[in-house]
Amino acid sequence: MNTLQVNELDPSQVRVFKSRCAAVALSLLAFTVCARADDSPTVPASLVVPAGNEVHFHAHAVGVQIYTWNGTAWVFKAPEAVLFDSAGNVVGIHYAGPSWESRDGSKVVGVRLAGSTVDPTAIPWLLLRAATTTGPGVLARTTYIQRLNTRAGLAPATAGTSIGQEARVAYTADYYFYRAVNDEFDGQEQE
Repeated sequence: MNTLQVNELDPSQVRVFKSRCAAVALSLLAFTVCARADDSPTVPASLVVPAGNEVHFHAHAVGVQIYTWNGTAWVFKAPEAVLFDSAGNVVGIHYAGPSWESRDGSKVVGVRLAGSTVDPTAIPWLLLRAATTTGPGVLARTTYIQRLNTRAGLAPATAGTSIGQEARVAYTADYYFYRAVNDEFDGQEQE
């Protein structure tokens, strides 16, 4: 179960979240490269979205990658992030699934297809296929998702002290959501 619900976000919670991540986010945002929502970003060949799909939505994520210590290694558990538009407005959340949920109620759950380590100090860039979408809304009918321009988020370099210990590591990323070019919306949800 995700701990952050998009409908529960109010301005005071967003301010608290932003303040917790502010120092990390500001230093990381300075390096983030953004593209317009109608442009396909430049990516490694393994992360190229198949022809016939185009970017329809872009959001910047500020959050944490959550890891647990199993006694031998840190194991990825889930992401938890707030999604922002280019003007800095909260537009949704990202959590385990991996899932993205917009404030308009639309949602997409992805399945990882490929990854590429572009920056060895950051979590990999990813290509995901949409497994399910619900809508209507900005995320409805999403076909592919790319996680790009990542900063930080790697598992801790030092060993944990007890089994089950949790580490929340700050990260930022850009998420690009694609739709089929000739997608004729019929007003129905996809499951």
